[in-house]
Amino acid sequence: MSIGASNPEYVNARVRSRRASLFADEDYRKLIRMGPSGIARFMEESEYEREINDLGARFSGVDLIEYALNRNLAKHFHDLLDWSEGRLYDLVARYLRKFDVWNLKTIIRGIYTDTDAEEIQTDLIRAGELEDQTIDRLLEVDSIEDAIEVLNRTIYYEPLSDAYEEFEETGALVPLENALDREFYEHLLEDVSRSPRGEQLQEGPEAKYIEFLQAEIDFRNARNALRLARSGADLDPASYYIEGGVLFDESDLNRLVGDFDELVDHIDENKRYGDRLSGAMARLRDADSLIQFEHALDAALLEYADTLSSIYPASVSAVLSYILAKEREVENIRAIARGREVGLDENEIEEELVIL
Repeated sequence: MSIGASNPEYVNARVRSRRASLFADEDYRKLIRMGPSGIARFMEESEYEREINDLGARFSGVDLIEYALNRNLAKHFHDLLDWSEGRLYDLVARYLRKFDVWNLKTIIRGIYTDTDAEEIQTDLIRAGELEDQTIDRLLEVDSIEDAIEVLNRTIYYEPLSDAYEEFEETGALVPLENALDREFYEHLLEDVSRSPRGEQLQEGPEAKYIEFLQAEIDFRNARNALRLARSGADLDPASYYIEGGVLFDESDLNRLVGDFDELVDHIDENKRYGDRLSGAMARLRDADSLIQFEHALDAALLEYADTLSSIYPASVSAVLSYILAKEREVENIRAIARGREVGLDENEIEEELVIL
């Protein structure tokens, strides 16, 4: 763990400046009417200018947009770490491991489907803790077992090794992906639930950080429950359950997995979310498809992070709120570009977006 004083006031001042440059919902509506070349030109006139210009000689169309988005996202999040000190650095660094998990899942899926390494690379976001050298080595291996060995000096080696036997038995990637998710969330909450004197935290900036992490785990469990319900597959809900939230235990997930309305009621009845997320809960109830429900959950988590950051504007919650907002921007632009490439109409593309 890093030692020394945190500097949340300084970092949050920088974050407020960065957040002001994010695309507005009206920008997404403009982009929906453009083709990939038009989207790239629009990005070139924004804070993506450097990435578009640097990559424009090598890529075009959706590939140019994808690489520019991922490079820009990594740049911004590396800046967060460069600005942060002490305890703040530790909390931000462990949260940004979510991109290590994203990259490892992407690489494992690529190996599983025998996808070309260059195609896998397009979807990687090098904003986590894993070194570029490690990621490059992972892109060179031909088997999932070899990929796990490349990770033998990281926190992901042991959980993936433990899950590999089940993967071999079932041929499904679920055990490996669940192992990565659990490792990420387990380390997120590590040593943050109590004060230095061992007391349970009830108030203060770090308590709001814990609230945010619990909300992310709760919404991940809700997402998994609905996916299981809609899949119709004979899968054990307990194998998807992530500990650390406040809404669900394993028995709740088993009970709610087959009832969408009861699942939303269960979230709404918890005063932590129901009282603060009335708009988001209405969107959850109106969702008539899995993708709409998942986008409503994403919007609810972002709204919740914004609420916590307004309560403690000098806490790490404001940084996490910015991370989510920046992710939302990148995912929305990516969804628009991909939708235009495959010929979706404007209404179909808008359904793919997270708009508050």
